[in-house]
Amino acid sequence: MKPTVVLLDIEGTTTPVSFVHDVLFPYARKALPDLIVRRASEPAVAEALEETRRLAPDMEPLARLNAWMKEDAKVAPLKALQGLAWAEGYADGELVATLYPDVLPALRAWRQAGVKLAVYSSGSVAAQKLIYGHTAEGDATALFDAFLDLAMGGKKDAASYAKIAETEGWVPGDVLFVSDVVAELDAARGAGMKTCHMVRAQDGTVAGDAHPVAHDMPEVGVLFGLPGDDVTADAP
Repeated sequence: MKPTVVLLDIEGTTTPVSFVHDVLFPYARKALPDLIVRRASEPAVAEALEETRRLAPDMEPLARLNAWMKEDAKVAPLKALQGLAWAEGYADGELVATLYPDVLPALRAWRQAGVKLAVYSSGSVAAQKLIYGHTAEGDATALFDAFLDLAMGGKKDAASYAKIAETEGWVPGDVLFVSDVVAELDAARGAGMKTCHMVRAQDGTVAGDAHPVAHDMPEVGVLFGLPGDDVTADAP
């Protein structure tokens, strides 16, 4: 059975790992010291800093945030503050999201064919929308039916994928999850979803043998019976 929903990871799947680690993270690291002072009275900033203090009472918040960034930790207050920093960067034109060139043509074709598209990333929903809202080809957020983050649970936990399916009203077996991380794919398969391992040469991803392997989005389409990027696409 062809999937009726395609659930997508971001980093290493639709965007190069280098965009996140060489562009987004350094931008946030540079911007956060000023941001947390300038916007300290805003509830979102105040709550993130308080949560940081709660999680790491023995460290100054900015030092802890920088350490988390170095570790690529999936921690809610860090993700919230990074999202605020990136929002400013996208708004003033300093940041433009880099997607692999095969991504949007394939997603438009799948959407045109009636396939639902969604994102599940450790980055916040706000950060996800910033990426797809500021691509070199413009705002692509209208392609997606749902943006999902760690509010659903950890990406290596099968219960998270079960929760996603229940929340969105999807039958797990109708959902294809595409990611470059085998442990995430294992968890999605544990929840009954179809899986595809995205192996991008640019990112140095190593192909495994536990899940179907694709090297770009058109190859995902071939493996799972989805339309190619030659379909006329009127979707944004």
